[in-house]
Amino acid sequence: MTTDPIADMLTRIRNAITARGEKVDIPAAKLKLEIVKILKEEGFIKAYKILKDEKQGILRITLKYIDGNNIISGLKRISKPGRRVYVSGKKIPKVMGGIGIAILTTQKGIVTDDTCRREGVGGEVICYVW
Repeated sequence: MTTDPIADMLTRIRNAITARGEKVDIPAAKLKLEIVKILKEEGFIKAYKILKDEKQGILRITLKYIDGNNIISGLKRISKPGRRVYVSGKKIPKVMGGIGIAILTTQKGIVTDDTCRREGVGGEVICYVW
């Protein structure tokens, strides 16, 4: 059992990118699924699907490459179990000058930094993707 399943998910994706893997399997969870949906909507991954197994299921992510280069060049976990990072609606961080995205959990659900700025809500910063 891992103490930080989100960090484990990001590390698995990062390792698959380094190994030039096409797909990566991650134990499924609702929060992970919401993060992966955002990655798909923002164009960082090609596809995802949930595979059934005896336990909680497996989330299979298909990575996206253009001309042999991965779309995701960096993933960073910000808020950790030992140190939660919260921001107000007016202090939402820009990732790589707007090239990347910040994924936040708010009272409106798991959303990107652009959505938080548009709606003027803050929350816990889960991770950065660029």
